[in-house]
Amino acid sequence: MEIVIFGGTIVTMGDKGVIRDGAMVIEGDTIIDIGESSEIKRKYPRYERINAAGKIVMPGLINTHQHAAMSLLRGYADDYPLREWLENWVWPFERRMTGYDIYVGALLTAVESIMGGTTTINTMYHYMEDYNEAMALAEAGLRGVVGHVCFSWRKEEDRRALESLIKRWHGKANGTIRASVDPHAPYTVDPEYMKELRAVTFELNEKYAYGGGPIIWHTHLAETEDEAKKVRDAFGAQVEGGVVDYMDSLGVLGSDVIAAHCVHLTRRDIEVLSLRNVKVAHNPISNLKLASGISPVPDLLRAGVTVSLGTDSPCSNNSADMFEVIKFTALLHKGVNKNPTLLPAETVLRMATIDGARALSWDREIGSIEVGKKADIIIIDLQKPHLRPVYSEISHLTYAAKSSDVETVIVNGRIIMENRQLKTVRADEVMERAEKVKERLLERLREQ
Repeated sequence: MEIVIFGGTIVTMGDKGVIRDGAMVIEGDTIIDIGESSEIKRKYPRYERINAAGKIVMPGLINTHQHAAMSLLRGYADDYPLREWLENWVWPFERRMTGYDIYVGALLTAVESIMGGTTTINTMYHYMEDYNEAMALAEAGLRGVVGHVCFSWRKEEDRRALESLIKRWHGKANGTIRASVDPHAPYTVDPEYMKELRAVTFELNEKYAYGGGPIIWHTHLAETEDEAKKVRDAFGAQVEGGVVDYMDSLGVLGSDVIAAHCVHLTRRDIEVLSLRNVKVAHNPISNLKLASGISPVPDLLRAGVTVSLGTDSPCSNNSADMFEVIKFTALLHKGVNKNPTLLPAETVLRMATIDGARALSWDREIGSIEVGKKADIIIIDLQKPHLRPVYSEISHLTYAAKSSDVETVIVNGRIIMENRQLKTVRADEVMERAEKVKERLLERLREQ
């Protein structure tokens, strides 16, 4: 497809900054030109045109920590501490989920994500061969990194699932789907298995990364205050300092690691994250809802750590709304630090776009509007009372924009939502399937 998007304000998140009355050209899946509307329209007279006058054109949002299938648990178990929430509610429910259930839950999250302007998600869940999250994202047209979550209690099952996931899905769906290796957390993956999973990641990269992109490592880290104690209790491991320092002692940290949460960090932990170039996925809404605490994001940024943004699951958030996360992030750290200059609007918007791409080792292709990058684009309608008048588009995107303001979504050069209408799947049918799956899951729980 050959498209010219013209007349809008292009927020590139790249070297060109903000271009008013700008235009961009897409050929196939790639951005081939950017400039002023008058010049671009003259150069490409026969291309399909999208008039973006009165609108913002920007890179799609990147959600770097999700459990997409958990939309099926939205509102199921609220207002519990993390351990009780997981052990007494979430895990018993999940044990009764089939591959089809996981696929439907992920499809529901994909629909919600697209309609909210998210074009890429990084999801960690249980992979099954028949139906799975990768299948759902590909069907909806969303870009994603799909991981299989690994636990010490099912090592053989994990090894088979990882091989199948990566062989069948890494680099597939026109390059929009990548795979990752996902040790759940330091307290559910023993030290030797953690090291084995690191070695497995290197081996899988040697076999499958060429042409498909890097296979990254995705884990939960330093989410709760008692995590070091949980590691000691579970495995008898020596955790003298923080859990990041403990993970470093295992030799598993590196630039391809994205660590979700990173709430309870020592000074040494922050030094290690910076030294090893580990990327952090900040999930402020989930952390607040589960009373896990507040990540020291300003300290991480000062240390040079790449910080991206995530919603976490629709069960612990309870939505996939990245615009909500952007605003929460900007306000939260100003408030708790009593400093209104912390995390300016542009810094937070970068966390949701180009820094998100960097966290997923995908920044050469997505995260900003630049010539040669993939066309993952969203168009936001400014003709709303809450978005007028306009002094700064960056400010509006951080503090005022809502997911419902997203009008058009393009992923890999393909229009997957136009004028709020999905073009890949029917949202009403997906919601109906999710309700039916929920009822069957509740029946299985009652039968236990």
